[in-house]
Amino acid sequence: MRIPAHSVCTAIRDDIVSGVYERGGRLTEELLARRYGVSRVPVREALRTLEAEGFVVTRRHAGACVAEPTEQEAADLLEVRMLLEPLGAARAAQRRTEAHLKVLRGLVRLGQERSRRGQSEDLRSLGGWFHETLAQASGSPGLTALLTQLRHKIAWMYVVDVSAASAESWAEHAAIVDAVARGDAERARSLTAAHAERATAAHRLRFPARGERGRDRDRVRDSQHAVNTVGLRH
Repeated sequence: MRIPAHSVCTAIRDDIVSGVYERGGRLTEELLARRYGVSRVPVREALRTLEAEGFVVTRRHAGACVAEPTEQEAADLLEVRMLLEPLGAARAAQRRTEAHLKVLRGLVRLGQERSRRGQSEDLRSLGGWFHETLAQASGSPGLTALLTQLRHKIAWMYVVDVSAASAESWAEHAAIVDAVARGDAERARSLTAAHAERATAAHRLRFPARGERGRDRDRVRDSQHAVNTVGLRH
């Protein structure tokens, strides 16, 4: 059975984001195909997609390599997010379904509960699901895709302290959902803009200094696994 290129793409992207492949490191089709248990065809397609997304670059004499974003490029992503997330929330207030509201309210309840318990790992996942669902509620596939790509790249470039002011963060999420439920696009927009601006302060660049690249390389994981087309995250 041929593994879809998008599943291979998801697996490679996840490994780039989690640090399995260091910035600047080569990504050879043969080794990737062996790692994920697929042929070179879906790997080649996946690399083209990841290059378009900015995770991979093609270098002369080296081939495909993991991109090395600058600090300015990383800062630009946060700025773009602060522009797009409020737009998504405003559209969600106009286009959301009852199913979207049910999921958003459920995530807020779980987030507030986990925040009281100090379960930071759960908070990280719940926060991601909240913003993904809010983007989907916008009813705009193009905007949703852009926001999803932004979240992937920001997770790659930044460490986020989700435990800092987590109770306040989930109170803000709850207020956003209330505005979306009432169909108040302008309030949803302004609340989301303020939330995104405050959340930016919890972001810290992952990039090691040039002299630390060697130590960073030693920490790169070299686990082997095959693609699980059911369990892959999208």
